[in-house]
Amino acid sequence: MDTGLLILRLAAGLLIAGHGVQKVSSHLGGKGLTGGTEEFRADGFRGGALTALAAGTGQIGSGLLLALGFLTPLAATGAIGVMTVALTVKRRNGLWVQNDGYEYPLFLIVTATALAATGPGAWSLDAATGLTPYAPWWPAFAVAAGAGSGLLTRLVLHRAAPAPAPAPAPGH
Repeated sequence: MDTGLLILRLAAGLLIAGHGVQKVSSHLGGKGLTGGTEEFRADGFRGGALTALAAGTGQIGSGLLLALGFLTPLAATGAIGVMTVALTVKRRNGLWVQNDGYEYPLFLIVTATALAATGPGAWSLDAATGLTPYAPWWPAFAVAAGAGSGLLTRLVLHRAAPAPAPAPAPGH
């Protein structure tokens, strides 16, 4: 079981962190902070570079903490939060990733939730520092706080779609 949790933590955590690196730099195929800013603006978000920087550093931090198995419930909360925002952006495209859907963010949300529920396993910094086991209410907190913060971020930072222009009057 500990080997499986280690593999799951490393895969999910490093993918989330890598996704954040792409938002703020040209590493791992990213388009730098300018590209991250343009991506958020194209998705209808306010805040420019600050929004891209906050999202990218949130993904890097929560992803690395998950991979290390350190402060796992809080790392899961952060991962669930940033991936909830991504899910809300992709939702209009349906589930499947080949249609730019929300399949990938949903899978990472479920994975982070599972890690919050199981704990990071014996091969983790949480275990090495004596932080495990966590209280049984942590998974519910991680999901509620993570999803809630993601939805709140979307609500606060997303611009409303512009109203359609009125139709011209007949005969004009």
